Amino acid sequence: MHSRCDLACDHCYVYEHADQSWRARPRSIAPETVAAAALRIAEHARERGLRRVHLVLHGGEPLLLGPTGLAMVLTRLRAAIEPVAELDLRMQSNGVLLTPQLCDLFLEHGVRVGISLDGDAAANDRHRRFANGASSHAQVRRALALLRRPAYRRCYAGILCTIDVRNDPVAVYQALLAEAPPRIDFLLPHATWADPPPRAGGATAYADWLLPIYRRWVRDGRPVDIRLFDSLLATAAGGRSGTEAVGLDPSGLAVIETDGTWELADSMKTAFDGAAGTGLDVFRHSVDVVTAHPEFSRSRRGLSGLCETCRACAVVSQCGGGLRAHRYSVAGGFDNPSVYCADLKKLIVTMNRESPETAVAPTDLAGDRLLDGLPAADLLDDLGTGHGSEASLRRLAAAQLAYVRGLLVQIADRVAGTPLAEAWELIVRLDEEATEAVSATFAHPYLRRWARHCLAPVSGEAPDWAYLGALAAAAAVRAGVDTDIEVPVRAGLVHLPGLGAQAIDEPGERSARLSITGGGFTARAGRSSVTVPPAGGAPPAGWAPVRQVELDGWSVLIDDIDPYRDCYQWPVSGRLDSAQLASWRGSLTAAWARIRRTVPGQIAGLRAGLRTVTPLRVDPGGRLHSAASRDAFGALGTVPAAPDPLAELLVHEFQHVKLGAVLDMSQLYDPAYRKRLSVPWRDDPRPLEGALQGTYAHLAVADIWRARQGPLARQRHRRYRGWTVRAIDELAGTGALTEHGHRFVRQMRQTVDSWSDDPR
Repeated sequence: MHSRCDLACDHCYVYEHADQSWRARPRSIAPETVAAAALRIAEHARERGLRRVHLVLHGGEPLLLGPTGLAMVLTRLRAAIEPVAELDLRMQSNGVLLTPQLCDLFLEHGVRVGISLDGDAAANDRHRRFANGASSHAQVRRALALLRRPAYRRCYAGILCTIDVRNDPVAVYQALLAEAPPRIDFLLPHATWADPPPRAGGATAYADWLLPIYRRWVRDGRPVDIRLFDSLLATAAGGRSGTEAVGLDPSGLAVIETDGTWELADSMKTAFDGAAGTGLDVFRHSVDVVTAHPEFSRSRRGLSGLCETCRACAVVSQCGGGLRAHRYSVAGGFDNPSVYCADLKKLIVTMNRESPETAVAPTDLAGDRLLDGLPAADLLDDLGTGHGSEASLRRLAAAQLAYVRGLLVQIADRVAGTPLAEAWELIVRLDEEATEAVSATFAHPYLRRWARHCLAPVSGEAPDWAYLGALAAAAAVRAGVDTDIEVPVRAGLVHLPGLGAQAIDEPGERSARLSITGGGFTARAGRSSVTVPPAGGAPPAGWAPVRQVELDGWSVLIDDIDPYRDCYQWPVSGRLDSAQLASWRGSLTAAWARIRRTVPGQIAGLRAGLRTVTPLRVDPGGRLHSAASRDAFGALGTVPAAPDPLAELLVHEFQHVKLGAVLDMSQLYDPAYRKRLSVPWRDDPRPLEGALQGTYAHLAVADIWRARQGPLARQRHRRYRGWTVRAIDELAGTGALTEHGHRFVRQMRQTVDSWSDDPR
């Protein structure tokens, strides 16, 4: 809006850092520049089908444009963009010039205003002064008092605070909290390896400054959103960071300067003169041209855009390498970790360890386990009982969601620059506009197997990259978003993971175009076209939905169609006919009733963690078998059975599901331990992990027989209880258990010891 400022803050990256391009730019944005920018934005929103556009008015100091100039800008932006997309308007200001007249204008146009304040008067005046050295603190507080008025509260976006480690952190937090902001954003001062930040207090001074605030914030009951903390907690649970400062979300940020030039994120100005430049402008170049610019593309490359050190780091999907500008060095360009690397890692690891709801830090994207965010002792103690609370299972589910998101980021990097990038761009947009729909899609149990197959395919098998289109389509259908997307056709079927499959009557076609509208879709391949209406409508011939069974107000999917469900040691069955489906539903309902009656402690965990049951092929000899897979959290496979044995199979396999998720999060034993263990339920010695899995499963089975009546129940209980005790002792005697492993095994032993020898 304006390229000058009425303050002279000595930490400002626009005026005090490497890029001095502001000197050659017009002071204020001209009406014709606003008109051209608005048309470019509207054009992009229309072509991409965007529901919402986020615009931030900034500077310099945008209030220097004055009421008339700002009214012109707001009117032109709304007139051009709102017929196409909802307009989310924000402004970042120092607040010195804010008046009731301007607040009325912002209220009229729905503008939310963020104010910059670094704490109390002493903290704020370290940097945020007028050119003559006078304090700005009183004027800024007057602006905040104005935004707190009931009439203008809707315009109050929050406070931005630039960290100075010489200030007392808790005093700064309390001063900001006193202004009753809806959000606080703590900003690491812009710095690079060429111009490092001041480090009074040591190598992790910024983490050491933020952690007392984090702990006080948690103790206070989180009375306000703090963007950095919220982002790190969200990425720990597999969500989006919502900021370019941390996380692997692809950046969607472009800047329009007062002369109409397109630039990269303005934080890049801190790197070197011209670092943010693109050579493009709104008069001649569309948004698509901007997003195709090599430097803009590099800012969207996620994991593949980071240096080798960052890619190998355990916390990379939370940190994301930090702000791109902060990675700059003269010798290495941006191919470095953040200059705040040590601070970010200490902050993340400490928050993961101390936050009750944080399940994990991000994944080892090579695929075998989640690192550094080790589960809290209470999680191990809870699961070690053989049951598992709803809260514990939700934490395991969040960890798995984080894992899958990390794998998908890798896949997006692999398909960048190909037609499949369209699918990833749709997923990214939906993740912002319909996060719950995307998370529900990503939670589909067999998605992880597909992703790992793509990233580490079996010898001789080609990665199924095209399935990314099916994933994007499933998310769009769940979200009820109107869009078109290319999807693969496999064996005459279009699969939408977690939803179902549609037969395509066009032999030889390998792809179809899906037009998604209001939760339904039309699939076109060659001359064939078929429409599947939203849920509740009459489905067409060839539509095979994923069916479900209702269990006491809770539903479980019966997935007999997913192309990646064949991940068990036993072969899966084909599509169930109506009679088989009815039999399955009856069996599962009866088995659920048995579980409720005999082991009610399993109910909360099953409800929170079990999403899918996949029918396995019936053994010709009538043998009962079931299975779980580390690559299918939330799912298990089993054959149909009578209620009592089916209840036992479900509980047994769900133990493997739970423990597999724990092992993804934490190393319970030394992976270098190679000796095999004798276990009483098998003739062949087992590797340590196999023995641990079997012990945990038999702990739950012993509990089932403990609750049943009669001589057979007592006999079975004592057998499974004895097996469990012997295996626990064998595990404890290996010397290979980690501290967490000892804790988990000790809790299993305490559980068994709490039982009497006889069933209840």
